[in-house]
Amino acid sequence: MRAALRSKIIEVCNKKMASRGNGVGLSFYAFFANKNDDPELLMEAATWWIKTHRLDHFEKAHRIKEMIENGL
Repeated sequence: MRAALRSKIIEVCNKKMASRGNGVGLSFYAFFANKNDDPELLMEAATWWIKTHRLDHFEKAHRIKEMIENGL
């Protein structure tokens, strides 16, 4: 996964947890605008989320952040 995407995921997770608490859930769509302006990056996140790790549609932000920080 690209370093820029990893940074974006951590940033979004931190913002969501700060505003809604550690129990907040999110999907990989949370890392993108409501328009598909970078389909390759979207597919990279979707592949990591769905195909590589077989995560549910919504996961806890703290779990996703930990996975990214641990290089998974």
